[in-house]
Amino acid sequence: MNVGDRQIYKGAILSLVLEQHGLPNGRQGEFEVVRHPGGAAILPLLDDGRVVLIRQLRPVLGKVLWEIPAGRLEADETPEQCARRELREEAGYRAGRLEKLGEMLTAPGFCTEVVHLFVARDLQPVHSAPEEDEVIEVFTFAREEALAMVRRGEIGDGKTQLALLLLPE
Repeated sequence: MNVGDRQIYKGAILSLVLEQHGLPNGRQGEFEVVRHPGGAAILPLLDDGRVVLIRQLRPVLGKVLWEIPAGRLEADETPEQCARRELREEAGYRAGRLEKLGEMLTAPGFCTEVVHLFVARDLQPVHSAPEEDEVIEVFTFAREEALAMVRRGEIGDGKTQLALLLLPE
């Protein structure tokens, strides 16, 4: 039970709060919590069964990663709206159908972020519009090859790994 908190930092995409919680054993603990609005991630599935992956520069890590399109929820945006927006912006597709695959807690020990995972079907190509700070390339792979990339350690992004594993046969 949260019995008090103190905001340490508030930025454009997250805030850091010190929270005091009463614990089931009767003690109290102080927790550093990153509050994040959550996001949506989309596994685009082409009609022939191939999946769409992006290679995106991640300056924080200093490298380029294989990922599925994803982004942060904007104010008053549903996870489905976010998924449709990010699919268009990052991969250049519009989905005829979106199906929920599940949800992922990215770091439940210190962060409130929940990523909503979707598969996008009945895709139509549209003009992509990545944000100014996004450097993205779009590729397609057979599902089996994408799963092999996960097993070989070439796809280290957790939301991408989980979406590929949750995709129904």
